[in-house]
Amino acid sequence: MTRLSVLDQTPVIAGHSVADAIAATVELAQLADDLGYTRYWCAEHHGLRGVSNPCPEVMLARLGSVTDHIRLGSGGVMLPYYSPFKVAEQFMMLEALFPNRIDLGVGRAPGGDMRTAQAVAAGDYNRGDIFPQQVADLLGLMHGTLPADHIAGGVLLQPQIDTRPQVWMLGSSEFGGLLAAQLGIPFAFAHFINAHFGHQVAHAYRERFKAGQDIQQAYLAAAVFVICADTEQDAADLEKAVDLRRVQMAYGLNEPIPSIEQGIAQEYGEREQLVISREKPRSIIGTPATVTERLHVLQEQFEADELIVLTVAGSYRARLRSYELLAEAFQLERPASTP
Repeated sequence: MTRLSVLDQTPVIAGHSVADAIAATVELAQLADDLGYTRYWCAEHHGLRGVSNPCPEVMLARLGSVTDHIRLGSGGVMLPYYSPFKVAEQFMMLEALFPNRIDLGVGRAPGGDMRTAQAVAAGDYNRGDIFPQQVADLLGLMHGTLPADHIAGGVLLQPQIDTRPQVWMLGSSEFGGLLAAQLGIPFAFAHFINAHFGHQVAHAYRERFKAGQDIQQAYLAAAVFVICADTEQDAADLEKAVDLRRVQMAYGLNEPIPSIEQGIAQEYGEREQLVISREKPRSIIGTPATVTERLHVLQEQFEADELIVLTVAGSYRARLRSYELLAEAFQLERPASTP
């Protein structure tokens, strides 16, 4: 059975508030927990009107309190901003609250533009230059294997608990895959960012993987942008909102996620049509039959152990319905009720 998971950017749809977006994230997490999805990851972004979660670690504490089974994690924490020690403390606390349910996915992207990145980092954003060392430090902190002469060597990491979050590498290039292989940790490839050559990155990760402290064999997830709709017409209408979002991003417009109505009403010139055509491979949109067929093909190409589904639609109801349809199509097994 294919494992399906959720990646959520807490999108703010035009005509809705950030409070609406946060409430929709809580509702979707509860639905995913009930439907049998494997994990629920929250992304980190800064300074964007269309996505509204700058601190996944805070959101995860809320989601853990309203779910029972699903793993919860960051997809991901943008590590170049932060002290690995502080990140370790935050996720150890989440693990203490929700044992054996926490993932710590890390990435090196800024999650916003460079001006915003410098604001978040108080003018000292390192652009990922020390990212490999930061990830190694994070793993050393989690497992108590830092060298004695390290700045954090011998420092007590609280909370002191028996279990550990599972550390994941996130990436959209060979860099992340090879680093994950070297460190012996799971790897999630962002197909929704880079729709080309991902299967080659996946192959290189598997070939060069060295057993780590958490996992002995390579484990790879492909993160895919998906919208699943009841009918072809519904899918076409939802895709128009996605097209408008792609054009907005290409022009550097900092706007909320377009609604379905905005997408349908929008007209494009030749230049915009080229942008839309160029970006099409990053999305899988259609009815359950179409979507599942394409997902199975992609899973085979990547030899993926798991698919992580990102759905940003022009309606919160359509987003919920998409995950419902996918769970049905992939015959996910609902968890047993908690007594």
